[in-house]
Amino acid sequence: MTKNIDRRAALAGLAGTAAFAALAPTPSRAQGVTLRMSGPMTPTDQRAVALEQIFAPAVRGFATYQPHYNATLFRQGTELEAIARNNLEMSITSPQELATLLPEWSIFTAGYLLRDAEHQKKVFAAPFMDGMKKTVEDRLNVKLLSVMYLGRRQLNLRTEKEIRTPADLAGLKLRMPGTEAWLFLGQALGANPLPVAFTEIYTALQTGAIDGQDNPLPTNRDSKFFEVTKQIVLTSHLVDQNYIAFSKRVWDRLTPAQQQTVQKAADDAAEFGRQNQLKLEAELEDFFKERGLRVYTPDVAAFRTRVQQAYLSSKFANDWPKGLLEQINAIQ
Repeated sequence: MTKNIDRRAALAGLAGTAAFAALAPTPSRAQGVTLRMSGPMTPTDQRAVALEQIFAPAVRGFATYQPHYNATLFRQGTELEAIARNNLEMSITSPQELATLLPEWSIFTAGYLLRDAEHQKKVFAAPFMDGMKKTVEDRLNVKLLSVMYLGRRQLNLRTEKEIRTPADLAGLKLRMPGTEAWLFLGQALGANPLPVAFTEIYTALQTGAIDGQDNPLPTNRDSKFFEVTKQIVLTSHLVDQNYIAFSKRVWDRLTPAQQQTVQKAADDAAEFGRQNQLKLEAELEDFFKERGLRVYTPDVAAFRTRVQQAYLSSKFANDWPKGLLEQINAIQ
């Protein structure tokens, strides 16, 4: 928890720097902008494919899109700080990463909150999200352009024990990203969560350092986790979402027409990736079965009950904006 507080304080200090930068004179047009994108995903990940095939060509008239995959430019979890410090132009961030700096975003880390990809899209576009997005701009110098559907997260295990209820996960070493919000989700599911960087998951599964990991099915395929695991348990415990994060400083340098182009390019890329991800999810159960993995649905109601109770009674719920949960649930 101390680490999170320290990061919040450090980023809060950058708010003044961002405000000062906004007062400085800027060119009337952005010429030759290089948009470096840093993320932990592989080049075949649907988010990466969508940005390269849809976003990059759309902005080519005034900007060069330059992706960096597998966390080779900035370590996973440090991208938001890099943007805030004007050392990076773009990233794909998560509510879990935002929550380490802005606690109110922890509401979107809660399991079984968003129902599906369409609900996720409508929530992001809802007027009640404007204040949340504005806070990210003011505090972190980051503009959230669009929401990307990463998929429904499922349990992917190297063990053979059948998992039917949360009680069956007792003692199981489940890899989670190294933030408090992610680790809490692992506990809420009933497992023993261990922080492991995404780029280290394959080796950790191979050596038995962890018993399993949770990711959407397309990610499991792209990163070849099926090669070192034996089963996939379809808990669908999180309709996972990422946001296209864009430097507010760069955004403010763009002309209104360029801003409109960037926004449309981001929305189009997100929709392209969303549809591809949904199609892949529908196909991949058979893909994994053909490679010898067991794929089955546990008692999802038991998981949902345990996870929702854990969140509602947690300290995270104290940070959720009043009435936001009800507004999210009301969207059809």
